[in-house]
Amino acid sequence: MPIDALLHGLLEARLASRIWRRDLTTFGGPDAPGEVQTSVRTRLGWLDAPTAMTAHLPELDAFAGSVQRDGLTDVYLLGMGGSSLCAEVLRDVPLARANGARLVVLDTTDEATIRDVTGKLAADRACFLVSSKSGTTIEVTSLERHFWSVIERAGRDKPGNHFVAITDPGTPLVTYAADRGYRQTFINPPDVGGRYSALSLFGLVPGALLGLNVPALLASARQMADRCRHDNATNPGLALGAFLAGHAKAGRDKLTLLAPSPLAPLGAWIEQLIAESTGKHGHGLLPVVDEPVGAPSEYGADRLFVALVPPEATDVRAAAELLATAGQPVLRIETTAADLGAEFFRWEFATAVTGAALDVNPFDEPNVRDAKMRTQVQLDTRAKTGAFHIDPPLVPDGAVTKRAHRTTTLAGHPGRYIAILDYLSPDASRAETVARIRTDLRHRFGLATTHGRGPRYLHSTGQYHKGGPNTGTFLLVTGTDAATTPVPGTAYTFSMLKQAQALGDFEALAAAGRDVVQVHVEDAAADRSAMLETIAAALD
Repeated sequence: MPIDALLHGLLEARLASRIWRRDLTTFGGPDAPGEVQTSVRTRLGWLDAPTAMTAHLPELDAFAGSVQRDGLTDVYLLGMGGSSLCAEVLRDVPLARANGARLVVLDTTDEATIRDVTGKLAADRACFLVSSKSGTTIEVTSLERHFWSVIERAGRDKPGNHFVAITDPGTPLVTYAADRGYRQTFINPPDVGGRYSALSLFGLVPGALLGLNVPALLASARQMADRCRHDNATNPGLALGAFLAGHAKAGRDKLTLLAPSPLAPLGAWIEQLIAESTGKHGHGLLPVVDEPVGAPSEYGADRLFVALVPPEATDVRAAAELLATAGQPVLRIETTAADLGAEFFRWEFATAVTGAALDVNPFDEPNVRDAKMRTQVQLDTRAKTGAFHIDPPLVPDGAVTKRAHRTTTLAGHPGRYIAILDYLSPDASRAETVARIRTDLRHRFGLATTHGRGPRYLHSTGQYHKGGPNTGTFLLVTGTDAATTPVPGTAYTFSMLKQAQALGDFEALAAAGRDVVQVHVEDAAADRSAMLETIAAALD
């Protein structure tokens, strides 16, 4: 569909003002069932966040000051998906900041990572943000139990002073935090969904601890929100949404983000927002982030590009111009790190517009629960029998063992994509290795590639992988951990939990009719470069 025609249709339908009016018929199509309208009704609080959150500024300032005065300079955020990704962006994008805390984001169940953080932790300086909208996220509750025991073993007489909760009203975490004597509990507005929570307390509490200018961040967002209110072609969120939806309708559903290094961290946040919001009922856009830039001839007719272009990003600007000259659709967004609040809101609004244009509900995640339930079944099976249920079984194949649920080959199938779902412990060379493998796969098959770290991707692209178009081939990589750490109060270790999550996702992908290959390596501490290249060959 021509983008101008779609934008004209959205303007005639007064889509922007309908979103602001909370018109519940906007999403899911005109015949959307009542449960869709109910979910929409409880998920539009992000529209007001840039203004509503200003009331929390004194509380945030006082909280950050008290943490600093008590010498808690090392902040560990325990969260997944929408509860962690914004904090990661705020930490990694170069922004002006006062003397703030050091922030470590723990969105993992990886043994090696948890043991490394634990070994370096100074209990007297540690502050833990237990961040969960539902208050029941299994990764978060497991990490909290572990680090609480660490603080207790360190002899801190009031462990609760080192813990802060961020959650919705009435969740189990509210009661749990009160019982444990947490330092503070922040109650977020319940009508703000996780992936739309960047400008809520889930993003602003860690932002305040980092020493960021939170009032300026909100002011930037308010300016963008004001520009997104009107039914005109200059509405930045409406224009971006029309660009995304129009090309998706025309078969260009691989949203490839081009960004200079200062803004590259925004990609992981955009990835979750777009994938989880649009990838359902066979529709959606696949965000492709951190993919090495190639020549225009390397990209197929399933691509569309958005380039984030600060004034100094001459390399990104040049790449965007080459792609546009070659006939690829490219939208350039002139922005800077100082505009981060505005970008959060622009993309949130654009995603809502895209969902409406694609007739999907951008606020639910119908396929996420399946993988969670299968993970729990695997944990229960392991507790009862002493072993996980693996069907079909893993079989030796050279240096690795593997199993597969395959229906489609990669060669000669344009429009497909390859997702590397990596449950191995990270090392220093991981990013370079993965980038090289993704480039090689693009050369071999001419397809887009993505990389997801498990279990982190389950809270990001997991919805798209199972609910979006059935065009993915999934390479799920697992390994045997060298050591195990029990999760206090449970029957499992972090290693068991991570294995259960990988196995549960294999089952969920197969049940959704997806092509998935699991490759398992016994020596999870082996050289990653050689290992991943060996594993990539399993896709042939």
